[in-house]
Amino acid sequence: MKKNKIISGVLSILGLIMIMTSVIIINESTSLKTLTDKRVLSSTRLNTINLATSIHNDKNSDIVTQEVSLQTLPNKEIAQGKQERIIVFDNLTMEELVTKLNKNLGKDLIANKGELIATYSLSKGVDPILVTSIMLHETGCKWKCSSLARTCNNVAGQKGSPNCKGSYKGYASIDDGIRGAIDNLHKNYFSQGLTTISSIAPKYAESTAWPAKITSYYNTIRNS
Repeated sequence: MKKNKIISGVLSILGLIMIMTSVIIINESTSLKTLTDKRVLSSTRLNTINLATSIHNDKNSDIVTQEVSLQTLPNKEIAQGKQERIIVFDNLTMEELVTKLNKNLGKDLIANKGELIATYSLSKGVDPILVTSIMLHETGCKWKCSSLARTCNNVAGQKGSPNCKGSYKGYASIDDGIRGAIDNLHKNYFSQGLTTISSIAPKYAESTAWPAKITSYYNTIRNS
């Protein structure tokens, strides 16, 4: 009987120890799980904050870029506009001068030769509107070019060699004839200080009506 009581007491103590051990294990497991959950939550929050910060920075970056673009673009356009407006003659840009000349060159042999006339004249220091005025008068190309222009490519009535059609000078092409007319004005007139219609006229033509006709062409071209 006494032996049975001892065995029962031992079993009770063992049972109590097992219960306490289970409680401790459960508490530790719960604590570990809680700690893990906290770490996961903390990590999630950190990642969320980092993502938000990244998005915020990206948005700020876009805004800054747009602001720089908006501030810089007008300045570039202004600078570009100033560069495009380069005056070459008589308050005109090259494009404007060429357009003005082409308007008055008719539809025959010298049509659309405005760029050649403008660029070559300016390179030689010669008035491109004056050159064009003389060519229109000497050839009649505003309507129909003369036989001298057609046969000899002579667009300004120059005389000299190689001869073509009497004492008039011949050229291989219309472009050569245009450059020849400009070279003549540069060498024999502008380089000698004869730069106006009135100063050029006595040496260039015998007709006393020549200055008035050239002046009429000049004003028409300039005002077109």
